[in-house]
Amino acid sequence: MGFLKKFFRGVFHEDAQAAMTHSSFERLSEEELEAHLGGQRYGRFTLTDAIRPSYDLKIVPKQGYRHDFYVDEETKTKVPVLMAAASREILFDIFMELIEPLGSEVDVVLETSHNRESAGHTDLYREHMDVPVFKSMIWDFEDLLMNDGCTGIAVLNPSIPQEVQFDEHKLLIVYGKPLGAFEAVFERFGVKPDTHMKFITEAEHVHSSSDRFAQKFEELTMALGMDSGTY
Repeated sequence: MGFLKKFFRGVFHEDAQAAMTHSSFERLSEEELEAHLGGQRYGRFTLTDAIRPSYDLKIVPKQGYRHDFYVDEETKTKVPVLMAAASREILFDIFMELIEPLGSEVDVVLETSHNRESAGHTDLYREHMDVPVFKSMIWDFEDLLMNDGCTGIAVLNPSIPQEVQFDEHKLLIVYGKPLGAFEAVFERFGVKPDTHMKFITEAEHVHSSSDRFAQKFEELTMALGMDSGTY
């Protein structure tokens, strides 16, 4: 039961609430639920501990990336986007490599939904970080960034502008243009383009977190010189 508590005690997402009441999880036995949440491998693809798909597997997790667009609500500008999913064995290495095309100095945003009293997410911002220093620092928090379903991080260079996001679902999302250097990173790691790619966020899913990860998040905010008291 420890694994089940890890998943459902720390979930603070609307989709997960639905998953627990009106969903493919609704009529499962304890054994069926535990078996599903304990599964990590889907063919050659391995999930981190941060998230699990719906029991009916309307979207089966797999590796790949696709092109998309983000539309700014105010200006209606279309921003090119790369969205990718990578197996856990290579996921963090890819994220670190994706930072390199952003330049030698970046801004960093931490996203948290650890606070049970507030809906949505809270963003914490740090400007002008030297990239080698930043990368050296976050290696110490690989476990948090990989396996906590309530922590996301974004690295950006506003002057380009381009942004690399490693979100709560452990998807890799790149905003801006040109995108060729980022596509090259995916290709080097064997993450191939797939125009029909579907991601775990496009169907029912549940997030995992814990008190230990909430504490590690606090430590990361202090290491990055951010004020975590606002969330």
